[in-house]
Amino acid sequence: MKLNRSLVISLVLTIFLSAVYRAMPNRPWGFAPQFAIALFAGAIFVKDKKWAFALPLVSMFISDLLYQFLYNKGLTEIPGFYKGQWVNYLLFTSLTIFGFMVHSQKPLQVLGASIATPTTFFLISNFMVWAGGGGLKRPKTFEGLMMCYNDALPFYANSLMATAIFSAILFGGYYFLNQSIAKKNISL
Repeated sequence: MKLNRSLVISLVLTIFLSAVYRAMPNRPWGFAPQFAIALFAGAIFVKDKKWAFALPLVSMFISDLLYQFLYNKGLTEIPGFYKGQWVNYLLFTSLTIFGFMVHSQKPLQVLGASIATPTTFFLISNFMVWAGGGGLKRPKTFEGLMMCYNDALPFYANSLMATAIFSAILFGGYYFLNQSIAKKNISL
């Protein structure tokens, strides 16, 4: 993919705005654009995987810096950085792989990936919380695992909605940007 000035500006703004939005106080838990950014980056940077993995990672890192700043100022109870966070970053960044599967960027492919991405994160991350403790004292039984998944259902529902909405915005915006560029090139 060839990076033109408009695309670079759009990507930088997307990363910055998504990071700020994720760190906003009182936003619904789990309702953030980072999964959609991972999908989008994977879909448009299939041939340049370093960018595909870098975009969602940078967005997440900037938002965690903002969280840490707010936490240090006493404006939130959520720290930006915590023990074992690298595992969460690794899992989150690996979700970019779903974007690689969105070859033609057709709406049904995007929708399928928008469901698969937060679902995979939900299943793996909550299993890791249950298996490792993660602050929750759930029994190491099947019932304990189900309790852990149940605890996270509100986050999951919000992440499904957010991923679908933000994916529609990102992929739709990219489609219309490409259409605009194509029309401009035809008229030259």
